[in-house]
Amino acid sequence: MNGFHHVELWVPDLASARPRWDWLLTTLGWTDFQDWSGPGGTGGHSWRAPAGGYLVVEQSVDLSGTRHERTAPGMNHLALDGSREQVDRIAATGPAHGWTLLFADRHPHAGGPDHYAAFLADPDGYEVEIVDPDPAVS
Repeated sequence: MNGFHHVELWVPDLASARPRWDWLLTTLGWTDFQDWSGPGGTGGHSWRAPAGGYLVVEQSVDLSGTRHERTAPGMNHLALDGSREQVDRIAATGPAHGWTLLFADRHPHAGGPDHYAAFLADPDGYEVEIVDPDPAVS
């Protein structure tokens, strides 16, 4: 098996990040997976993807900063599959859940004329791209 197992994102404030990620991932059909707490308000939560693998958001005592910088070396963005309807719904309702639509002037084709996606960012600096994997069919 050579698939996606998990991605772990360290966030500066789990209490504010978790609702944003919960809304986004459950809208895409992901399900709650794990939940834990640690000392001093640390802890984490994870969601399982419909096709396997999972995503973790965690607040750690070892965190060295307060914001993710997607233009620095490291992860630029996380791209997730979604139907055309999910792309449209997430783009329209994301701001009410703490997400900002990026490239709004080119949405939903900011990735090119044959690419149907929503690009969003959260206050912690994380960018997600919700992609319709087959825009010609959806």
